[in-house]
Amino acid sequence: MLKNARIQGDETVNTKKAHISVAPMMDWTDRHCRFFHRLLSPNVRLYTEMVTTGALIHGDAERHLRFSDEEHPIALQLGGSEPADLALAAKMGEDFGYDEININCGCPSERVQKGAFGACLMAEPDLVARCVEAMTKAVKIPVTVKCRIGIDECDPETFLPAFIKPVADAGCSMFVIHARKAWLKGLSPKENRTKPPINYDLPARMKAAYPHIEFIVNGEVRTVAETKAHLDTFDGVMIGREAYQNPELLLDIERDIFGNSNLVSAQEAVMKMIPYIERQARDYGTPMKSITRHMLGLFQGMRGSKAWRRTLSTETHNDNAQPRLLEKALESMAL
Repeated sequence: MLKNARIQGDETVNTKKAHISVAPMMDWTDRHCRFFHRLLSPNVRLYTEMVTTGALIHGDAERHLRFSDEEHPIALQLGGSEPADLALAAKMGEDFGYDEININCGCPSERVQKGAFGACLMAEPDLVARCVEAMTKAVKIPVTVKCRIGIDECDPETFLPAFIKPVADAGCSMFVIHARKAWLKGLSPKENRTKPPINYDLPARMKAAYPHIEFIVNGEVRTVAETKAHLDTFDGVMIGREAYQNPELLLDIERDIFGNSNLVSAQEAVMKMIPYIERQARDYGTPMKSITRHMLGLFQGMRGSKAWRRTLSTETHNDNAQPRLLEKALESMAL
């Protein structure tokens, strides 16, 4: 659970003043990505990729749940629609050490819809409420929901309040709202992130109506200035692709929002990844390219960034690639 303060060397950083997080993103926010992001930002909350209840209950739970202690505070995002299964999976997550359990009610992909979860769950608020109730009874850590403002042809002005009320009454402690509709038919997941118009006003009114519940806004947040502006209205901000594609934004957030002056540099973070890559190769046989792919966006817009990306995109794919290749990638930027 997010602590009131974390100690950075000799400096106490107050994390209670803002709830900033990196969004759960399939194929991106795996444990290697999260470890890298944590090096850049000690205080943002990290989320796993969505994990289905079936994968945990019937599959290799340890592989899906594994994370490094450094990743705290970290939330497990679950995909599912059966209250009993979600309760069991939530308990597994709590026992594994996660700080929060989040249920996905926002993903519009056809694959997720076929599993009867994601954004299509917003059409069944009473079912989501039963899921949340079962999960809150099973665990002591917060149970939260990530959703949209509506789906398809609905009127969000009536749809979102009708969704929020029963789910809040069931014990949801926080709503992360991607402030645009999800179209379940006719738009791809990529188009669903850009084409439906953003509506921050409606989630803001939900926050006003439920002051005792945390509301986190998500969608088209790309800068520290935009993040700060949203904190005037919401309890926090969730940042998606911008944090992944331009990870130095996390350094800016640490400095300008959390007031943390005890930061690593981007170069220092790279060097700290070398022993991590060595451990992952030794303990799990993880190839270097599976880790360094999350680092490509570092140094965006800086001199030498193309050389950095070129080295990581090509040489890390060699079978004999060694972690010290990161030093070469840094040196290539100065040429």
